[in-house]
Amino acid sequence: MTEAHSVTRNAQFVASLRSTVTPAKWATWFSSVRLELGEDALAVVAPSAFHLHWLQDHYTELIESLAADHLGPDVVVRYTVDEPQSSDQAPEAASHPAPSATAVGKPTSTSRAEGKYVFDTYVVGQSNRLALAAAMAVADKPGEHYNPLFLYGGAGLGKTHLLHAIGHYARTHQPSTSVRYINSENFFNEFVDGIRRKRMDAFKQRYRTIDLLLLDDVQFFQGKEQVLEEVFHTFNTLYDLHRQIVLSCDRPPRDLGIEERLRSRFQWGLLADIGPPDVETRLAILRRNAEYAPTPVPASVLEFIAHHVTDNIRELEGALTRVTAYAALTNQPITLDLAKDQLRDLIPATTGRPPTGHEIVAIAAASYGFSVADLQGPSRRGPVVEARHTAMYLCRSHTDLSLPKIGKLFGGRDHSTVSHAIDKMGKMIKSDPEVAGTFARLSEQLWAT
Repeated sequence: MTEAHSVTRNAQFVASLRSTVTPAKWATWFSSVRLELGEDALAVVAPSAFHLHWLQDHYTELIESLAADHLGPDVVVRYTVDEPQSSDQAPEAASHPAPSATAVGKPTSTSRAEGKYVFDTYVVGQSNRLALAAAMAVADKPGEHYNPLFLYGGAGLGKTHLLHAIGHYARTHQPSTSVRYINSENFFNEFVDGIRRKRMDAFKQRYRTIDLLLLDDVQFFQGKEQVLEEVFHTFNTLYDLHRQIVLSCDRPPRDLGIEERLRSRFQWGLLADIGPPDVETRLAILRRNAEYAPTPVPASVLEFIAHHVTDNIRELEGALTRVTAYAALTNQPITLDLAKDQLRDLIPATTGRPPTGHEIVAIAAASYGFSVADLQGPSRRGPVVEARHTAMYLCRSHTDLSLPKIGKLFGGRDHSTVSHAIDKMGKMIKSDPEVAGTFARLSEQLWAT
């Protein structure tokens, strides 16, 4: 490739990227980023770790999609920070590469995992301890333990992080291992494209000969019979060859609307659920993310966010990013008042002291016409179960109680039962106005006590 051709192609890529974002976003996030397009790779060089962190959070999919359009699907994308290091920092950087300087997208031996999605950056708590331990065991010896590994939990709780971390660890410690991460929607699109272009043999070769398949969000396959058939045969081939399969989903296999033969295979290995993080874990996640901020984030701000954004790690990280980005762009110090102002649409104004778990159980029981003993007992009658699930969801929303502690309030139920109840009630609140109204009414009553 001539130098002139390289410069032209680089300019075309930059023009394509610029045309897909607003002028304000381009000026804020891309004008100071160096984009270098090579023959089969793209280097994204940001001016700071905070800037890179924002790009990876919000624009990775866009950047890599455009890079694939210009260089093909096997493009390698490297994210780095253009920050000079002093001589006394260099040895540490050489022995411990920063997560932000990670190559992604190599076709046969790696995946498009973001550099920050590694085990070292995964914050462990009571709700994800089993999932993390299983993921690390699988990454260390693919195909030997827990095959398949099925991770499930609500959106934004860290499933994708673990899949990427498995792939990153496997290719780092076992370079000869072929790894492929893909979300289910892209798998489906590749499948359709293979049929349309009459390249199904190449599609099958791509997915049935690898050592480690990381398939994200398999609930997307529900109702797509043709691709489910392909997943079934791909699963069988890899399993028979003792190749590792890792799947993620927003629900356990038993709740998936797919054929029993495939649902049962998803349960052959280990099922590990990931629940919402407790307040200690949320605070640890925020402290880790605060390291990327351009200025220190006061502890009071971190504690405020941790106590008010409770169910979703993406929302938790997004809340911190909103505060730090606003402060950086407007050249203001990060304060508690600024955080409250920026997050006012996420965090409802409340007064009074927080309710206790026992108060929540008592108020919920009385609201449904039952006693506390009814909610703590073994009854599986529909109205009792609804009242119990509502009370569990209220406990999760309005207290810092962990899942095991909530379970203890309800007769010693285990944390997985509590997690399932909370997920189910959360979906009902979003889909059923009557249930949502009941939840809002009880929430107001709790804070009025």
